[in-house]
Amino acid sequence: MSQAHEITIAVVGATGAVGEVALEILAAQWGKRAKVHALASEQSVGREVSYGRQSLVVDDLAGFDFTGCDYAIFSAGAEVSKVHAPRAVEAGAVVIDNTSYFRQDKSIPLVVPEVNGEVLANFAGGIIANPNCSTIQMAVALAPIHQAYGIDSIVVSTYQSVSGAGKAAMEELGRQAMGRFNFQEPKPSVFKQPIGFNVIPLIDALEDNGFSKEEMKMVNETRRLFDDETISVHATAVRVPVFTGHAESVFVQTHRPIEWPKVKALIAEAEGVSLCKDDEMATPLTHAVDQDPVWVSRVRPALDQDNGLHLWVVADNLRKGAALNAVQILTLLANARLASDATRH
Repeated sequence: MSQAHEITIAVVGATGAVGEVALEILAAQWGKRAKVHALASEQSVGREVSYGRQSLVVDDLAGFDFTGCDYAIFSAGAEVSKVHAPRAVEAGAVVIDNTSYFRQDKSIPLVVPEVNGEVLANFAGGIIANPNCSTIQMAVALAPIHQAYGIDSIVVSTYQSVSGAGKAAMEELGRQAMGRFNFQEPKPSVFKQPIGFNVIPLIDALEDNGFSKEEMKMVNETRRLFDDETISVHATAVRVPVFTGHAESVFVQTHRPIEWPKVKALIAEAEGVSLCKDDEMATPLTHAVDQDPVWVSRVRPALDQDNGLHLWVVADNLRKGAALNAVQILTLLANARLASDATRH
């Protein structure tokens, strides 16, 4: 570990939407206590990215030596993580991976600190996987319900912003929106269909069962996070013309009858959750953007059963859905390590 800094961190994908947010959060939480390396592909080498009031010059991931790095946050795509995450671990870094590549590897922890952070107590090093953005916000909102009543099934429809598909997708939405005002026909590039003033009921490729990869991520990752393979998850993932912030309509059926208004108090008191007042509607633009919490509104009982409830869940997909979750994991591990080091000395 560096003498001048408490920890050394590599941010892979530093020029991407998630990487930029990760640097922003790291700067706010660690500042000069951390030495940070900004890494990206060869095309981005030499660019400058912000780390608080500092500027970091982007280095080439392919040629970077991770020796001396305590932690590495990867947000540059599954194929990049496949190649370079093991290399970082071999050099001694703990990797927190934002991609899908390691999420279903049972030997690698899948972690949302507010949901199953206790698994980090036994973490001996290597790789930790971040769940998908849509899974994270739903799991944070449902964790107190699962703990109190046990979840039997979930039906969720997502309304996912284009930032989940990266900067190019955000630029495409901007171009198409402006084009519509000028009576121009949109020319899709990032998405197969126009996203400006449109809704696309498919995110990622379809699998053989008729569900998309994005939808199956929510199925498999929710079961892993709650450590319960019996939970039935039915997901429909939809892309909407919103720049940042995902929203979800969720219906939950529980094993035990739900107690009203106790359940609302449980949600309100849950770590990482902000529960809106009854007449307040959480939206991506007014509540989620640049905010850390998962916002919950429209909590209401099922009409014909005592073990069902509906809720509306909103969060900033670039923050809690990716960068913030990764930094929370890093901070838990780093603080434990620093405390241990202090005790030994």
